[in-house]
Amino acid sequence: MSAAPLEIANAGLVTSVGLSAASACAAIRAGLTNPTPTRFQSPEGEFIMAHSVPLARPWRGREKLARMAAMAIEECLAELPREEWQHVPLLLCVAEQARPGRTEGLDDVLIEEIQDLLDVRFAPQSVVIAHGRVSASVAMLHASRLVHEHQVPAVLIAGTDSLLTWPTLRVLSEQSRLLAEQNSNGFMAGEAAGAVLTRKPTDAAQLICAGVGFATERAHIDSEEPLRADGLTQAIKNGLAAAGLELHQLDFRIGDMSGEQYYFKEAALALGRILRQRKETFDLWHPAECIGETGAAAGLACLAVALMASRKKYAPGRGVLLHASADGGQRAAMIAVAS
Repeated sequence: MSAAPLEIANAGLVTSVGLSAASACAAIRAGLTNPTPTRFQSPEGEFIMAHSVPLARPWRGREKLARMAAMAIEECLAELPREEWQHVPLLLCVAEQARPGRTEGLDDVLIEEIQDLLDVRFAPQSVVIAHGRVSASVAMLHASRLVHEHQVPAVLIAGTDSLLTWPTLRVLSEQSRLLAEQNSNGFMAGEAAGAVLTRKPTDAAQLICAGVGFATERAHIDSEEPLRADGLTQAIKNGLAAAGLELHQLDFRIGDMSGEQYYFKEAALALGRILRQRKETFDLWHPAECIGETGAAAGLACLAVALMASRKKYAPGRGVLLHASADGGQRAAMIAVAS
């Protein structure tokens, strides 16, 4: 599978450290974080810490997901006349079907609720993409086909997710996957929404997604097989081949890892298996350090960070590898190049 290049024209982002792309990315760049105690306790009796998005009212569940998404979309499309929104398909990234405690109605009514909040109707090609952390990459491939094969002028990719429900936190806590005093090999749950507007590359493009790659990892986090990072390695190779680049030509990486050693080890193994020319530095950024594990919104957060780094000229170079790994074994990589 390959995708023709797409320009990332604008972004919106709603996180625990900022309610806009500019503020959230500035906080992420500075390494700021804002975890707060939830209402839930771990089996050891500790209140579970998490990254909650502070909104005007204490909305929860699907209503909060819709409102976060609407905020990110409104920011992302701020420069597009509102009467043109109806011609833009919405590819909405949400949690995978197998996620414990998955909110009901994501596939059936969430797009409708977002449209009602925005008082707009998006193009008929709008669809829900329920692949969790790899959703943004799947959506990018779908957007490329809509733009280049079906002549759609622009496609909006948005994602919204929250792990801050008791059914989800209970399972994660029982599996010892949450960061706690007794467990350093874990992550903090979070919630977020993000959006990017994609279109055919223009002369003024600041960031272009030049290639997308996918693969499957047999030794996923729940398996007992030895990890060799075969899936992520192949996904990155596929993305590089689609972009016509080699890994040493890129300048930094942005990953969706959120604290578990497994995913950092996977990223290191994949790098070692692909990189064939020595580089002095090859930074790895992981926004989840500041905003927590945000599921289907993680890929959009990584794209927003890449775009803002390009706009504000603090990226260490033009080429960036963005990669994502889902618990079920799905692996994805995007290759982006700044102007």
